[in-house]
Amino acid sequence: GAFTPICSNQMLPNYEKLHKTFKEYGIDQIYCMSVNDSFVMNAWAADQKLKNIKVIPDGNCTFTDKIGMGVMKEEPGFGRRSWRYSAIINDGVVEKVFEEAGKGDNTKGDPYEVSSPESVLKYLQSTEWMYSKTSLYTSLLNQSLSK
Repeated sequence: GAFTPICSNQMLPNYEKLHKTFKEYGIDQIYCMSVNDSFVMNAWAADQKLKNIKVIPDGNCTFTDKIGMGVMKEEPGFGRRSWRYSAIINDGVVEKVFEEAGKGDNTKGDPYEVSSPESVLKYLQSTEWMYSKTSLYTSLLNQSLSK
């Protein structure tokens, strides 16, 4: 969430700081979506001095609800919000989702571990990621050769 402690002090700044490293692993663009309006998102991007990350508002929680990440955050008075997650999306296809544990359980607090940029980078550096990329490129090469 825009201007919230974890997102503003850890998650968003670390994605911004590690942007070049993500590029080295084939990530073309990093986006940050939040259940906030465009005015808040633009003010947050300016406050964070973002140069490499694009912000996307989901003011009505429409996209967030459709992908199953909408939650009620009544305790802090936030109302409907997004559960914390990160995702690798390739040409509109979701390749991997890094969803924090405890979604929908208001007693779990506000976890921040698997969706961190460091966690996503660890995956990108893993054999699993390299294998999936090799399989994708081999498949595309075979399709091209068979034509």
